[in-house]
This record gives sequence, structure tokens and C-alpha cells, in this order.
Amino acid sequence: MSHFDIEAIRRQVRAMDFVRGTPAEVAMWREDMADSRANLVIENMIPTPNDDAFFAMMLDEGVPPPLVSQILLRLLDHPDAD
Repeated sequence: MSHFDIEAIRRQVRAMDFVRGTPAEVAMWREDMADSRANLVIENMIPTPNDDAFFAMMLDEGVPPPLVSQILLRLLDHPDAD
């Protein structure tokens, strides 16, 4: 991925209007993310510390996974963004 300014993205996320995950949902998402990260490592696609910080911040802010994907695609200027 790219290097992201995590705190700038956090400010943008906090300004967004969306339904944040409940503590139980966030716990489940955290487990799912740990599984996904382990799979990436197995495939020798090791996330950078900035990647880890980005996803950890999204969990801290209670961002639902589909919205995390949308935000990431926008940040990467991906053609499938939005």
C-alpha cells in the first residue's frame, strides 16, 4: 500500500456520518482482521507498520469493513472507488 497520514485520515473518519460498530462487532472485526493478516503473511505479503496502523485506527474508530474498503479504495485512487 501507500504511506498514509493516519491522524489526518482519523480526523476525516471522525467527521463522517456513519453507524459505528458496537463493541461486539468491533471485536469480531478485529478477529477477522487478524486472520486476514495471518493469511497475508503466509502469502509473503507482509503488511507494513503503516498498513497495520491504518487498519488498527479503523477498528478503533468502529468503521464497518465495507466502509473501510471504500475509504481505502479512495485513498489509493482506485477505479472501483465509491
